[in-house]
Amino acid sequence: MESEDEFDMHDANDDDNDEDFYSGGDDDAAAAMDSDDAGVADYEFIDNDSDDSNDVASHRYQQNYTVLTEVDICQHQEEDITRISTVLSIPKVAASILLRYYNWSVSKVHDEWFADEEKVRKAVGLPEKPVIEYPNAKELNCGICFETYPCKEMHAAACGHPFCYSCWAGYIGTAINDGPGCLMLRCPDPSCGAVVFQDMINALASNEDREKYSRYFIRSYVEDNRKTKWCPAPGCDYAIDFIVGSGSYDVTCRCSYSFCWNCTEEAHRPVDCGTVAKWILKNSAESENMNWILANSKPCPKCKRPIEKNQGCMHITCTPPCKFEFCWLCLGAWSEHGERTGGFYACNRYETAKQEGVYDEAEKRREMAKNSLERYTHYYERWATNQSSRQKALADLQQMQTVHLEKLSDIQCQPESQLKFITEAWLQIVECRRVLKWTYAYGYYLPEHEHAKRQFFEYLQGEAESGLERLHQCAEKELQVYLNEEDPPKDFNEFRTKLAGLTSVTRNYFENLVRALENGLSDVDSIGACSKAASSKSLGGASSKGRGGRGKATTSRSSSSNRNIDDLGHWSCEHCTFANVRSATVCQMCQQRR
Repeated sequence: MESEDEFDMHDANDDDNDEDFYSGGDDDAAAAMDSDDAGVADYEFIDNDSDDSNDVASHRYQQNYTVLTEVDICQHQEEDITRISTVLSIPKVAASILLRYYNWSVSKVHDEWFADEEKVRKAVGLPEKPVIEYPNAKELNCGICFETYPCKEMHAAACGHPFCYSCWAGYIGTAINDGPGCLMLRCPDPSCGAVVFQDMINALASNEDREKYSRYFIRSYVEDNRKTKWCPAPGCDYAIDFIVGSGSYDVTCRCSYSFCWNCTEEAHRPVDCGTVAKWILKNSAESENMNWILANSKPCPKCKRPIEKNQGCMHITCTPPCKFEFCWLCLGAWSEHGERTGGFYACNRYETAKQEGVYDEAEKRREMAKNSLERYTHYYERWATNQSSRQKALADLQQMQTVHLEKLSDIQCQPESQLKFITEAWLQIVECRRVLKWTYAYGYYLPEHEHAKRQFFEYLQGEAESGLERLHQCAEKELQVYLNEEDPPKDFNEFRTKLAGLTSVTRNYFENLVRALENGLSDVDSIGACSKAASSKSLGGASSKGRGGRGKATTSRSSSSNRNIDDLGHWSCEHCTFANVRSATVCQMCQQRR
């Protein structure tokens, strides 16, 4: 295809934090709830796992893909075939062969055809005229079964090689059953490369084979086209037509599944596809089993099988048929041990040898494996926990949309359209759980020696996670109170203000985190501090852009007289909360003055 359909949407613009929602008041609630009208951030944290999410997110970013149904695919196919047929003045069946050969790229067909038509015809198998002709023959021999048939019972491709109906039917049926290769089926004659057109296949194949061929034909438009891919969700028949080079690879199918168009894994922005591939491979690889074995077992000195120590005594007996008895500490034969070596609970020989450096390398290797395993476990557990939390949030969102919103609407005597802030909060939770999950994969592969970047990353991650937990608790626990009420509570508007504000603040925290990770944590300079210019935006929320073009205003949650100094003499930065030594006059993290 040469052109792509795009939905008309508002352009995405940078938007800093709304005014602090903790300041209270209806104006703040309106600012938090209507912040979308003023502008939007670089990355939208609305997960489209719900049908309603399209309405919520459609105006926040420009969609760079189109979801195609089977009807859409057939329509695009027909348009491309007609375009090639018209421009090149060839039959549609020949145009479809050309497009399949060049992976449904209209521009590629044009370039190659006008550069060297003869070369293209030869490569594809489109002879200009039959290679062999029998103008006056009444009967012809079939080149497969060698039987003689009247000419009217013989069939030939564009090359002219004649074969009987039954041989053609068998040849075509076998090719179709072998798979999608039948789309470029050639003449049965071994010396001929002429392609077999679709109209001939439709005339000679059985009904079942024609249906298979048709399915292969439709699927080839997606599978051979570099700009389209099937949605990887189980049982989904939609395809995604993507504008290559247009930015984010995150797409959401009509089936509500969000995935990365580039690698077809689940949506994982801001983590790149390479990191995701490594993480998934590590989670499924046997390497972690070997690390566990190395960290928690020792090999039998005789048979070398790994043994896990599950009792307190140092006297180890290997399983049959080995049955070798040895000391767990020094791996020496137990027959050489006794009271002089420390007995059952210690091994002086091991301690002496350790002091002499005999066991240093083996112990170091085991310790390294143990540390590596513990580090991986730390990140994996948090990755998996956020994944399960996201699944639970999806279930809660579904229940909220199908049951609770209607109930709350009846209790509050308000239409469901006025309770949209609750749905937006849950959509935000679902998306933020996804982002937070992948930040742990990012953190695992962040080089250990880049201490400044790691410190900056962990700070941003911690701020985002803290904000998400507050939002999740408010939407999950505090909302339940209003669902259990029989009469409309008076403080529901305060709850609306709080939840809408938390949604906005959490979105901003995660936008800062995503922006920093996509930039490779470039805000951190060579000495481990972030640049002054970026800190006010990335660390955030101190500076905010007013709605309606009111300019910028600086807010502070505490005055200079309230700066906290802990028992150790550290002062807490009012901009980023970093604990600095008493003698420092500038924050070591964000470079703001004390």
